[in-house]
Amino acid sequence: MKIFLDNIVFDLQKAGGISVYWYELINRFNLSTHDVTFIEQDNDISNIFRKQLDINSSSILYQHAMPIRISRYLSVHLNIDRPSIFHSSYYRICNNPKAVNVVTTHDFIYELFGSGLRKKVHVWQKKKALNNADVIICVSENTKSDLFKFYPDVTSDKVRVIHNAAGNDFFPLDKKLFFSGPYKHILKKKYILYVGGRSSYKNFDLVIEVVSHQADLSLVIVGGGELSARDSRNLSEIAGRYFYIESPSSKDLNLLYNYAYCLLYPSSYEGFGIPIVEAMKAGCPVITSSVSSIPEVAGNAALMVDTICSSEIIAKINDLNNEYFRNAIIDRGLIQGNKFSWDRCFRETIESYKHAFNHKFSQL
Repeated sequence: MKIFLDNIVFDLQKAGGISVYWYELINRFNLSTHDVTFIEQDNDISNIFRKQLDINSSSILYQHAMPIRISRYLSVHLNIDRPSIFHSSYYRICNNPKAVNVVTTHDFIYELFGSGLRKKVHVWQKKKALNNADVIICVSENTKSDLFKFYPDVTSDKVRVIHNAAGNDFFPLDKKLFFSGPYKHILKKKYILYVGGRSSYKNFDLVIEVVSHQADLSLVIVGGGELSARDSRNLSEIAGRYFYIESPSSKDLNLLYNYAYCLLYPSSYEGFGIPIVEAMKAGCPVITSSVSSIPEVAGNAALMVDTICSSEIIAKINDLNNEYFRNAIIDRGLIQGNKFSWDRCFRETIESYKHAFNHKFSQL
């Protein structure tokens, strides 16, 4: 079974949950015996996860025809004469009838929070991909539910739920050991950790507000691109008490999770929420919201607020001052976090390929 993997997401973002997902799959394909060709644009890629991948150049099919701003929306043409799998990292399809089109649906951010032309273009592209998919992978049960809400014409028997996970780089450290490096001055502080994007639905402004009311706490911000002018203005409320780290290595991110007072993740919507699992696997307490996929992912191992507001979050922060309670949350998190496995995600993805392949070509 020939497999084509479309690495387009590495051209679309520098980092992010979809990049993590694709990186983890490719890592496992590289260690497997599957016959895989990777489709890439012939240009420099700034994505931090692609830079960590060692892909043999002989396994890469380069596309030269169009600028990325155009090619990201176009169907991929492959000159193949035997049935094959085509799996795009971001809503592209292959127009060859010999291809089994696999689409992974991560979330419905644009449908819920988008507007204007960008939303219309995204919805057009996603709908086209879903309508032409032979199998649709949803990263959570909640994402599957949202799929049928926004695209009710999708055929249910081609939808499979395959959960995301967190890598093996996240685990508890012996804090009695001395850790050197660029962040050692941060590790000595009592800090709240914030990981990921800062779009409006992520409620980053609320994170700043919470920290502004906690004089003994600092804020460590990881990822999400450069701080905007708005972010910088709001962060002036806690001047001298925040640190921005653009793209730490997995090793350093694990350090930051381990030494954090908690991960604060007050998102209004998540398709999955990979940082929640990373934190739990690292032994970091999680304070988050009880919406969308988060209860499915966090189980009983996170402190969840029903109303996303500073007073409820601060109450949860204060709960963690109780050492017995804090340790209980950490123990639950270790159990819950380790329920999610990229190895299992990979195995179930291969199973979805085989099922769709056999269904489409069973009569050949």
